[in-house]
Amino acid sequence: QVQLVESGGGLVQAGGSLRLSCAASGRISSNYVMGWFRQAPGKEREFVAALRWSGGSTYYADSVKGRFTISRDNAKNEVNLQMNSLKLEDTAVYYCAAKNDYGMGPWASSVRWYSYWGQGTQVTVSS
Repeated sequence: QVQLVESGGGLVQAGGSLRLSCAASGRISSNYVMGWFRQAPGKEREFVAALRWSGGSTYYADSVKGRFTISRDNAKNEVNLQMNSLKLEDTAVYYCAAKNDYGMGPWASSVRWYSYWGQGTQVTVSS
């Protein structure tokens, strides 16, 4: 069993930055893919970014490419999401997810592919 706990959300002005963290506990190994998703009010949960724990390869949604960076901290067993140049439309609850699978491809953007989820952290971008 894997437990995921997100932190770092908050209120920020448009153009500002936030750093989200996802602390993973349990049986996390190198054969995991970690993802960040978000869900705005009244909308479906959507993919933001993914990272393969082994090797650190990454994959981003077009809407955040160039602004967000996903990374891992092996010592802390954490996955981070650095969010820069935030826009009003980035406002959402952000969720961390994990899947025990060595491969990472376009399927890593699917909500249904992931096995484990955190409880979410709110990010609000104001004008």
